[in-house]
Amino acid sequence: MVTSSKKFITLERFIHEQEHLHPAATGEFSAILHDLSLAAKLVWREVSKAGLVNILGTTDRMNISGDVVKKLDEFADETIYKAMDHGGHLCVMASEENEDILHIPEEYRSGGYVLLYDPLDGSSNIDANITIGSIFSIYKRISPEGKGTLADCLQSGYNQVAAGYVIYGSSTVFVYSTGNGVHGFTLDPTVGEFLISNENIRIPKKGKIYSMNEGNFNLWDKGMQNYINYLKEEDKATGRPYSMRYIGTMVADAHRTLMYGGIFAYPGDKKNPEGKLRLCYECNPMSYIIEQAGGRAINGKRRILDVQPTALHQHTPVFLGSEEDVKVCEEFLQGKRK
Repeated sequence: MVTSSKKFITLERFIHEQEHLHPAATGEFSAILHDLSLAAKLVWREVSKAGLVNILGTTDRMNISGDVVKKLDEFADETIYKAMDHGGHLCVMASEENEDILHIPEEYRSGGYVLLYDPLDGSSNIDANITIGSIFSIYKRISPEGKGTLADCLQSGYNQVAAGYVIYGSSTVFVYSTGNGVHGFTLDPTVGEFLISNENIRIPKKGKIYSMNEGNFNLWDKGMQNYINYLKEEDKATGRPYSMRYIGTMVADAHRTLMYGGIFAYPGDKKNPEGKLRLCYECNPMSYIIEQAGGRAINGKRRILDVQPTALHQHTPVFLGSEEDVKVCEEFLQGKRK
């Protein structure tokens, strides 16, 4: 007799079931998610054998942010673009690795959606075999018809209709939300399918972990320094001291924060007042996921998702995680606590 309650639901089946909750759905949006899952598998295939083939190392070009583009970066960027360009569901794309928007080829139909993506987050960790990932963000187009425009890509994060990420680690996990909860799927390489592993993920209201590059401590303003010192103080009533955990790949650090609670932050500092993370490709999609799971995400002054982007590669400070932890951090940043 079968007694296990474990559900074997593929990502594809789950997407179709979610689609049925919307009677007016055309299937276009679901098709985008299917194409993204295929792209994730193709990238995973190369990531998993990166040490066996001539794909590690750098190319001879730099991206818009001045970072040397890794070979695997380039592969992931091209793979995602080619998986998404011909489906007829998108009108335009933008990638963290490209200075300008990415047009849909003339021979393909343009659709009603916009895709922004970071093809390989944490690429500086590639050669050390440390967790990396891909991040994506989906919007409805605002241009009336034809090929998409820059304005389609420069929408505030609250306009996202879906966001997610893929982690290439000890297992490969696809996490996404369409505004109806956050769900995680783990790739079973023996069958080539993402199977549901975490349904309706909820971030704890409060955690015990802080995740940030504390090596920049002396470059932070006094409010941020006071907050870190507060987290290190022993106070059993408030669950302190906190533990510090930092991988250096946003997608990995944010995923751990989502699962265990606490706070992830990359503040601005004296050298980089606007921080180093990109609003459109990293902070907006991750903030959407965190909020959908019951958490909070701010830039130190306001909600991340309310910020109106003015440039594709705009940077922003970011503080995201458990609702209570982010609120306490905000009080220190605004000088309400010392």
